[in-house]
Amino acid sequence: MGPQQADGPADGKSKQNASSASGGGVGGDAKGKSSNGDGGDGREGPKGSGRRTSALGGRIRATCHPLQSCCHKTCGVDYDHGTEVLEYDYSYDDTARGASRQPLPRIRERGDFYIDSYNGEPWGCGFGTNEESGIWMNSGDQAGTIMAALVWLLMLYSAATVTLLTVTEGINPILGMIYCLLCVMALSCHAKTSTTDPGSVPRSAVPQESQRRDSTSHSMCGQCQTFKPPMSHHCRICNRCVSRMDHHCPWMNNCVGAANLKHFLLFLVYTWSCAAYSLTLFGWNYFFCADEDCTFHVVVVHLVRVMTVLCIGAFLFTSSMLMNVTYGLMTGIGTIDRLKKKATNTMSQSDEEPIPLKDVFGIAGYHTWPFPVDPVFEDYDRVMGYSTPQRLVREQQLMERKRPNSVPDIMPAPTVELPNCVNDFLPV
Repeated sequence: MGPQQADGPADGKSKQNASSASGGGVGGDAKGKSSNGDGGDGREGPKGSGRRTSALGGRIRATCHPLQSCCHKTCGVDYDHGTEVLEYDYSYDDTARGASRQPLPRIRERGDFYIDSYNGEPWGCGFGTNEESGIWMNSGDQAGTIMAALVWLLMLYSAATVTLLTVTEGINPILGMIYCLLCVMALSCHAKTSTTDPGSVPRSAVPQESQRRDSTSHSMCGQCQTFKPPMSHHCRICNRCVSRMDHHCPWMNNCVGAANLKHFLLFLVYTWSCAAYSLTLFGWNYFFCADEDCTFHVVVVHLVRVMTVLCIGAFLFTSSMLMNVTYGLMTGIGTIDRLKKKATNTMSQSDEEPIPLKDVFGIAGYHTWPFPVDPVFEDYDRVMGYSTPQRLVREQQLMERKRPNSVPDIMPAPTVELPNCVNDFLPV
């Protein structure tokens, strides 16, 4: 939740120089070492060894860079973490006794992307859905808590049933391992969906620059008394406004919004796969098993019958939800907005754009899509529909720097006085 520690400039040249200095055991880069005149051929002491290590490291980096670029292109990685990460600790105190001045981040030109991992929102060590809660968890809905726990109970029951089938030699152990792996992935996605902030709008949220330029008025939430981004809704259960809210799912005990839609979609896919996979195994055993070696044990048969009914229900339900989510991505209209438009007969007047997959799964690469890890969005403000004054001030401070070595350090931004154009959009 807190800011990440910076370990140097994001510029690749600066990283190489630092690596060379550490390799040689003395300060400076490879050129500084050779000026000492103590054997630059790599045979006399640590200085020559440092040069050889630096040259070898340069050749390795030169060889690996095309390979890394090819892997990024193949995996669909649309950003370079090594160059786009900001790597600056805004909470670092340069005035403390004995503290060294931390280097500034790489200068960005207008239009360049950067990764701002600084978290300027207040937080505490606790569970809840308010801004001060360190871990997002909806504990005020008892019915949702029971339904979410029921999901875990049924998934564990099905995994135990398949495990008993493998122990009693009813199915191949490899088939049982595959089903248990699907169950683990489904439960991991369920836990991630339930404990991930769905995209709650903070009190300090302000419209984006494009929204302020294209519109003269903006919506405000009457419950939160904050700016209400487009396609966001106020959830009475979570008591928060959620960006691009689709619906509140009692099985997740959480809202489904812009920040956790990926995890929810993965949960549906893995649950659907579990149901289809188990029904295929049971159907093959029922219709094609003519040998005693593949007959289920008499005790496990009753567990399988119950599991078959559960799998049929799960298959139908997840199929319906997958079609619902797919329709929302293709039309750009969430479940709540679609119900409202159908009630007022205004579906034909919709002008929403389809939601691109990069706004759901992020740009970190295709290899991250099947796993419940938080996506890295290309433009976080655009996906969420709002910005924050603290982040805008940090970006302004970053853009005003001409050269990192000729300007003072960037100071923390949360206490900076906001301009009047920003204050006009804040709640009274």
